[in-house]
This record gives sequence, structure tokens and C-alpha cells, in this order.
Amino acid sequence: MSTQTMTAEYTHGMGAALTKADWADITATDLEQVLPHFPRAGRLLSIAWRSPRPFSAAARIVTDKGPLFVKRHNHALRTPQNLDEEHRLVRYLKQQGVPVAALLETETGDTIFSHDGWTYEVHNIALGLDLYQDRTSWTPFFNMGHAHAAGAMLARVHRALKQYDAPPRSSSLLICDDRLIRQADPLRALSADLPHRPGLAGFLRERDWERDLQSHLLSPYHASALPFLQTAPRLWTHGDWHASNLLWSSPEQEGTVTSVLDFGLAGKSSALFDLATAIERNLISWLDMETGKTPIADLDQLDALLAGYCSVTPLSATDIRALASILPLTHTDFALSEVDYFFGLLNDRENAILAYDTYLLGHADWFATTEGQRLIHHLHARSNRV
Repeated sequence: MSTQTMTAEYTHGMGAALTKADWADITATDLEQVLPHFPRAGRLLSIAWRSPRPFSAAARIVTDKGPLFVKRHNHALRTPQNLDEEHRLVRYLKQQGVPVAALLETETGDTIFSHDGWTYEVHNIALGLDLYQDRTSWTPFFNMGHAHAAGAMLARVHRALKQYDAPPRSSSLLICDDRLIRQADPLRALSADLPHRPGLAGFLRERDWERDLQSHLLSPYHASALPFLQTAPRLWTHGDWHASNLLWSSPEQEGTVTSVLDFGLAGKSSALFDLATAIERNLISWLDMETGKTPIADLDQLDALLAGYCSVTPLSATDIRALASILPLTHTDFALSEVDYFFGLLNDRENAILAYDTYLLGHADWFATTEGQRLIHHLHARSNRV
């Protein structure tokens, strides 16, 4: 396959349709400048596939030493320090036996190469089938077996990270955590953030954001979630546990997770928050909102995901009630970071508005609908059976 014809001009957007890529493709010229700094990489032969993911440029390549995966970030989004925090996490998980792809090192022993305003990382190809590579977040598993396997692997990751001790991420852009919502006064915490987040501040100046957050998120949900958010043990977590960030042994019911991918959104929160994020990412059809439909929660896959998790780490009745309380607020911090990213970094007002109106406020509002309450009641009923 020619390195000049395999392009990712369009990527997954904020909705169901493909959209114009925010970041230019990694070119053969780029790779020929970067790969020599990774002694194990070899000489570029071809670019086999380009990732449709929106927040970075990435490609599967072939060199004379075999296939590799290369990812590139703009320094405005991920500095070498930001990326090193992620790499330390990945290396630790690999030491703990979690199936993650090995990072290649440069001639100086680093796993990051910075060039011309870009940060590059090179990985060995992870083991398994990339069955969901064309699926976006907020789309379900293919079957119940995959939901169960994803839950079991997530519990393995959380168990492996219990002793991992590292400071929180140094960036607030596109990081999935609960830093604001676990505060007793999230509005005050966000107000204190804004001088350091000019993109988000610029957008929020156009909105009555304090009233919006209070009425849509905090008044309905925060008081019940706060005790769980504040008492749950702090833990580094994956942050984007969707089927497309996992590789698989088979597309069938008996398929297992063979590799865990993409820790780009990883941050410090809690196992319960990360599990709530997995439910939010996979099991609610948020994309239906584009066509005016009410999103549906897949309760059968929810039960399978939780059963898989419990097969490794049992959840108490209190844990499951905590999930029910945390879920309506799960997307809060990340949606605000999306607003910051789109408005401040990309000058993309349309997607910033979508992140604010639909993802920040609309997702929270859904939990007050009949379908949202069906999900919450299902979790409470499950807690009563534990």
C-alpha cells in the first residue's frame, strides 16, 4: 500500500458522521525524520492504515523490522511531560502483567521524541483483533460476551493500579477525571480554574455557566454523588474504556480482551468513576440525540459488564448505589475539557457549543428522563440483590 494514498482526511467527529480531520496526517517524510531516533523501529516501507480518531494523528506502519504503531500530538495538546505521565502508567501496567503494547525507546532511552512542535510515540503492534476500529464512543459491544470480557479486564486494570502512586496529570485538556465534581463546591473550583484555562474561560463568558451547571447538574445530582466521590480511593484510571480501545481474541460471544489500548485520557479518579465512565461510553446510545431520539440504555449489556467486573473484583451494594449516583455527573469534567480543547485550541465554536449544550448539559438532563431513570432504578434494584 502506498504511503501517499492511505489517508485519514476524515475522522470520527463528535457525532455519528465522519468529519474533517483536526490534525494533519503523519506523512512518510515525517516518519523518515522520526524513526531513525528509535533504533528498533527500522526503515519505513509503507503506511498501512491511518486511525480515524480525532484528537491526534496516528498510523499503523510497516518497516523493514516489522509493523509498528505511531502516534503524534501537537505540543499545545500534549507536551513531552504530559505524554511521559501516560507512558509511565503504561509501563507500570505492563510490569503488572496487563496486556498493553510495548513502547519503543529512542537512542537516549526515552519513549518520546519531540520534533518541530510535535510529540511522537512509537509502539509495537498490540496482540489481538481490532474489531471495533471503526466504531465511535457511545456505541455498544457486539455481544454480551464482549461486555462481560471488557468488565473483567477493567477490573484487572484497576487491581493492577492499586499500588500505582503518581501525581495527577499536569494537563486539563482532554483528561477524564472527577477533579471538579468531587469538590464540595464545583462552581468555586471551576471559577478558580478559569484564569489558567483561557479557552474555557473565553467560552464560558458567553454563557450563564454557573446557573447552567447548578440547575442541570449540581442541584439534581451532586449532593447524592459527593459522599461517594470523596470517599472512593484515589486511583489512576484508563478514562476511555470503550470497546474500540480494546483488542479481541474473537468477534464471537466467547471473545476475550487480548490488549488494552489508548491511555490518552487517563487521569486520577477512582475505580468506581472509571467503571461509571465505561457504562457511559458503551451502554447509552447518546448519538441518538442527533436525530431527536431519546438515547436508550442497554441494560442487558450493563449487567454483563458488571458481572465481568465482579468476576475479578466483587462490587458491594454500596458500590452499585455509588455508580447510580455518580453516573449523571460522569461526563462533567471531560465535557468541560472538550469545550476548552475545541474553543481554545482549535477555535472550533461549533463543536464547543455541542460539547457544552449536548454533552455537558444534555447528558445530565437525560438521567431525569424515563429512560435515564430506568437505568438508575435498574442499578438500585441490582444493589438490593447483592
